Amino acid sequence: MSRTGRNVSLGSIIALAVVPMALLAQAPPLNLPQASPHASVSQTVGLTEVTIDYHRPATNKRTVWGSLVPWDQVWRAGANENTTITFSTPVKVESRQIPAGTYGLHLIPRENADWTLILSNDSKAWGSFAYDEARDALRVPVHPEPAPQRERLLYIFEEPAGNSVTASLNWETLRIPFRIEVDLPALVTADLNEQLTGLAQFFWQPWNQAAAWATQNGGDVDQAMTWAERSITINENFQNLRTKAAILEKKGHTSEADALRARAMTIATEADINAYGYQLLGQNKMDEAIAIFQKNIKDHPDSWNARDSLAEAYARKGDKKSARENYERAKKMTKDPRQVTRIDGELAKLR
Repeated sequence: MSRTGRNVSLGSIIALAVVPMALLAQAPPLNLPQASPHASVSQTVGLTEVTIDYHRPATNKRTVWGSLVPWDQVWRAGANENTTITFSTPVKVESRQIPAGTYGLHLIPRENADWTLILSNDSKAWGSFAYDEARDALRVPVHPEPAPQRERLLYIFEEPAGNSVTASLNWETLRIPFRIEVDLPALVTADLNEQLTGLAQFFWQPWNQAAAWATQNGGDVDQAMTWAERSITINENFQNLRTKAAILEKKGHTSEADALRARAMTIATEADINAYGYQLLGQNKMDEAIAIFQKNIKDHPDSWNARDSLAEAYARKGDKKSARENYERAKKMTKDPRQVTRIDGELAKLR
């Protein structure tokens, strides 16, 4: 074989040897189960979304506190990447104001003492290894509590209310809770103002709904009055007059509120009065509800639905005789076979 032939053969051999090494260097990693699996948990508080994103280490028969997780050192409050907490609006954490955003969540465990909860402006770190106290958004004490044994670390949202929730880290035999609060009236008012610049602004119902919400939930009564009056301007009716009356009463103008409620009754429809009666039933004001349903029958004597509602009120009060009488009359008045079947069912309950 010639020298040239030998050189070509050697080059080919080298090329074949190099290609697999290059392919190996670029081999993609396989997707395999993680020892500390990824998890996230979310909770809506009012209009605010709160999300904790973390990894869940296991005890694996190890002592966690003071050993696997040392005392008096900043800890990632999970495994692998930074544990993070995200707030879609401004909130208070343990009574401290925090802007909307995503934060790294860390803890400093301490033996027989309160721990330190840290929210860091650095939310993309690997664990707590690059933690910098100068980047803290929050540092507050939190109190660990005894808890049932838990093999894997778990975050829980507990006791959600209209304006608050308690988040807690649970692992081994400890629970570390921290409270999150939102300024619900302010957040909802701002959101309603934005919604009412859209298509909703052309209808009376959204303005009245906004006014009613603010009145019932501690919102600004002057803002609520502006919304109620806008609703009345579009279409004056029983519902928005009563909303305005509630606002007037809250402002201390009782006589004006009473006069407005009386005026509302003069323009109420059958459906308005029926809905008002059920509202009273929901408040357990049985006698007032019965009086309202009786008024509806007087104003609308041919309405089977008015009779049916009065029968239901009597039944809920425990007056079976009056309930049966009104259900029987409602049954004779309706031509809808589905309603006849339903009323028969109600009558069967009264035997």
